[in-house]
Amino acid sequence: MLTVKNIMTRDLITVSPNTEIAHAAKLLLEKGINGIPVVDKKGELVGIICQSDLIAQQKRLPIPSIFTLLDGFIPLASMKHFEKAVQKIAATTVADAMTPNPVTVQTDTGIEELASLMVDKNFHTLPVVDEGKLVGVVGKEDVLRTFMSESESR
Repeated sequence: MLTVKNIMTRDLITVSPNTEIAHAAKLLLEKGINGIPVVDKKGELVGIICQSDLIAQQKRLPIPSIFTLLDGFIPLASMKHFEKAVQKIAATTVADAMTPNPVTVQTDTGIEELASLMVDKNFHTLPVVDEGKLVGVVGKEDVLRTFMSESESR
């Protein structure tokens, strides 16, 4: 059975939470990748920064709907959601824009399970951990390459 270990990228490109957004964007573009694991000073995975996180900075600010009742304002949407959107739009460092505590896969995760996770949750890049340690990343392109391998062996 084909597993994540067989297709993952082992040459890791990582950034720290303090990395400037412009540098993270440059890495994503230059390396032609969709996501970069974010690691702390101990080398532990704390998040992931993806193209979609950076594209979020170009969005309009979602003004929360409110209504008045007895001269008071009552928000119809979560202020926490609004604050998070403001933080992403105004981000200057990776910590402000990254997805914290990302979903990860193990080296022994099967390709079928990986594909389901990517499709069902709309993930393009997933960090790979082994015994709690970041050992690689796997992306949709890695999964697509398995189709090429299968067709070449036929």
